[in-house]
Amino acid sequence: CQRRGLPIFQARGRLLGQLRSLDCAVLIGETGSGKTTQVPQYLYEAGIGRQGIIAVTQPRRVAAIALATRVSSERTTELGRLVGYSVRFEELSCEQTRIKFLTDGMLLREAIADPTLRRYSVVILDEAHERTIHTDVLFGVVKAAQRKRKELGKVPLKVIIMSATMDVDQFSQYFNGAPVLYLEGRQHPIQIFNTKQPQSDYLQAALVSVFQIHQEAPSSQDILVFLTGQEEIEAMTKTCRDIAKHLPEGCPRMLVMPLYASLPYSQQLRVFQAAPKGCRKVILSTNIAETSITIPGIKYVVDTGMVKAKKYSPDTGLEVLAVQRVSKAQAWQRTGRAGREASGVCYRLYTQEEFDKFDKMTVPEIQRCNLASVVLHLLALRVPNVLTFDFMSKPSPEAIQAAIELLDLLGAVEWKEDQLVLTPLGRRMSAFPLEPKFSKTILLSPKFHCTEEILTIVSLLSVDSVLYSPPARREEAQSVRKKFISSEGDHLTLLSIYRAFKNVSGNKDWCKENFVNSRNMMLVSDIRAQLRDICVKLSLPIESSCSDSTNVRRCLAHSLFMNAAELQPDGTYRTLDSHQLVAIHPSSVLFQCKPACVVYNTLLHTNKCYMRDLCVVDADWLYEAAPDYFRRKLRTARD
Repeated sequence: CQRRGLPIFQARGRLLGQLRSLDCAVLIGETGSGKTTQVPQYLYEAGIGRQGIIAVTQPRRVAAIALATRVSSERTTELGRLVGYSVRFEELSCEQTRIKFLTDGMLLREAIADPTLRRYSVVILDEAHERTIHTDVLFGVVKAAQRKRKELGKVPLKVIIMSATMDVDQFSQYFNGAPVLYLEGRQHPIQIFNTKQPQSDYLQAALVSVFQIHQEAPSSQDILVFLTGQEEIEAMTKTCRDIAKHLPEGCPRMLVMPLYASLPYSQQLRVFQAAPKGCRKVILSTNIAETSITIPGIKYVVDTGMVKAKKYSPDTGLEVLAVQRVSKAQAWQRTGRAGREASGVCYRLYTQEEFDKFDKMTVPEIQRCNLASVVLHLLALRVPNVLTFDFMSKPSPEAIQAAIELLDLLGAVEWKEDQLVLTPLGRRMSAFPLEPKFSKTILLSPKFHCTEEILTIVSLLSVDSVLYSPPARREEAQSVRKKFISSEGDHLTLLSIYRAFKNVSGNKDWCKENFVNSRNMMLVSDIRAQLRDICVKLSLPIESSCSDSTNVRRCLAHSLFMNAAELQPDGTYRTLDSHQLVAIHPSSVLFQCKPACVVYNTLLHTNKCYMRDLCVVDADWLYEAAPDYFRRKLRTARD
């Protein structure tokens, strides 16, 4: 029985003794100790929380599904019976489900309809150290539910916070001095090497390190490299494979595997399989392998010390994804991946002096994000005063103010007797599990008679990527997809790909030929069906604009007007509101074009500030969408 081999098994009796009597506890166990898969099963086996469901929340959907699959196979039951899961747009559970893995966002949505979470007897908030925006709001919601149940004399709610890092004082204080329980991990000694000089090109440095290890170490020892994102990982995968073909005689073979959230699931699973004899596995991963996923056989870790994360500045209202330095806590997590099964080695591609300057802790996402979604959520939960909500880490008042202003622009909030409340439109927006701007896009679409098209576009933007460009065949992929390209931008190009996919009824070979990720495309279909159901419930008229794409673009202009940019006389782009210098991202179909005016979905900051997912619009549409807003902005600009 594999379950007995996990470090946590030794502590089973002690843990259950403590958890049985506590309302609230903080549990620290290193990644790989078995806490996530075993604690819910121990509680279930001991009859703790029998009266309801044991919920386990995860920041990532990939992890929630994988864990539910794992635990249901350990219990030899069919997934969706005793053990189920619920992630955005996908649920597998039934009346008999007693252990349920959810993304933190899904439990939050359930709390809107049921603030005391009465279906649950235990809530385990896992990976709490990641401090994602949903987990942070969930802390407050669960704490309030626990208190309310006590006041009403209902069955108590047990709350267990699980973290892989030691800095848990804040968790313990927040939950009224909850006791902290430590689990022994099995951490083997790890040698750490820093570079002597700062590296100007971390990708080049990573490449050199990989091949240096590859030529010296026995082939049974695998390497894990931490990079920042899909494009980078795909490019590096190609380079490694090309170099590996031309290595001297007697060098072991190299199996290079990418790992990131939007990779097709079957390919994610490959990283867990052992490499053939005489062959080394090299895994190029985002921070998903930092704590969410434990990969067997890793002896070497190469840490670039970089991560792609959101940054938000309330003064400009710009939220950008930027490649930045990790915190010390993240660096230690990465290092720890090398010592899971035996002693290991970590190569840090930065100097000791640079490491000393890293932040101690990762800044909670809630303090570096646009909070419009959070505020909409809290108002839907009928929180009387958003500014005094019991956050574990308070966002700045400016950030909350900026979120309120954005929601006000979208028409979602109003003041009633000195209290901020949702407007009828805002209440309808909160029915969708989407960013407020996308809920608004859907709710506006009947006015432009293009709800069918907007549902498709929003669904496409809700998955990671439906296009799949294997690094070795990039040119081929681009030329095959030429036939779908719309000169009106990325939204309409995606729409035409979806229509073509539907025309061939989702044929898998068609997906392969056109480099379309079929699993993500199926997910788009499911999401679309769910969003359409919500529209039907809200009795929205659902029409199609057929071949008229102008209406679709007008609808996008009316809801994304705060993300607009205009072409300048010198050929650059500047955002309309904050006059930030921006450029069109190379992945956009508009990359070689110079439309006069565009709206975009997100900004990505690498060597410059790029707009991603663009749509060509008329400047007039923007002004008719939000006349006061632009009048204000123009006045500020003139002053």
